[in-house]
Amino acid sequence: MDLELDGDAALVTAGSAGLGRASALALAEAGADVAVCGRTAEHLDDTREVLRAAGTGSVLAAEADITEKEAVEGFVERTVDEFGRLDHVVTSAGGPPSGPFLDTDDGDWYRAYDLLVMSAVWTTRAAYPHLAAASEDRDGASTIVNITSRSVQEVIDGLVLSNSVRRAVIGLMKTQAREFAPEVRVNAVLPGAHETDRIGDLIEQSVERGEFADYEDGRDSWSEGIPLDRIGRPEELGEAVAWLSSPASSYVNGTALPVDGGSLRSA
Repeated sequence: MDLELDGDAALVTAGSAGLGRASALALAEAGADVAVCGRTAEHLDDTREVLRAAGTGSVLAAEADITEKEAVEGFVERTVDEFGRLDHVVTSAGGPPSGPFLDTDDGDWYRAYDLLVMSAVWTTRAAYPHLAAASEDRDGASTIVNITSRSVQEVIDGLVLSNSVRRAVIGLMKTQAREFAPEVRVNAVLPGAHETDRIGDLIEQSVERGEFADYEDGRDSWSEGIPLDRIGRPEELGEAVAWLSSPASSYVNGTALPVDGGSLRSA
């Protein structure tokens, strides 16, 4: 399916690893110029090469800490300077620390808010004028897609920060979807478990502790309760993000799309 993203410019925060990287890869494969940021030079170097090999567009991989306002704003401006336009934004962020409510202190809450919410606020605020300008030159709206978690719809035990703070991103998305239309469409994806490097590491650690016989046994445990009987592949989430960024989803706005194999029980 041609997503008609050739020549478009896309920005992905925290795009050097995990589901952010999978989204950047899907956009690159669809023909877009893609900018990603991250904090680890090694990850950025590797991602730059992967994205260049995947598509025909240009690639920018820049060091930036998304918990710092100036770094986020600088990344947006550098992307526009590099590509001359900005058509699509994907906000991604690593997960906050796990733990129950009574073991979570004030500092944990403030750090999680900056990581998950303010990073999206700073990114979309800086990007909006460029997105709106780009929409005048293209057949259809520019887009914002927020990568959040299925925990915004059903809480996950031991993840009080993700359960609580990520919900603010959905409120932000719903508000922007109304305020920014018709120039910019805004949606979110709610991923369930996907076999990212992070989950792979967790499985391997469980195997080393003797909790599972081998990696496959550990991976199967993550599949419990998922009707499709497996965890997701990162590229499946990336493809959903690319679709939401494309004219193929031109009448989808203000939607929180689960990508979780059907594990959510709530409507």
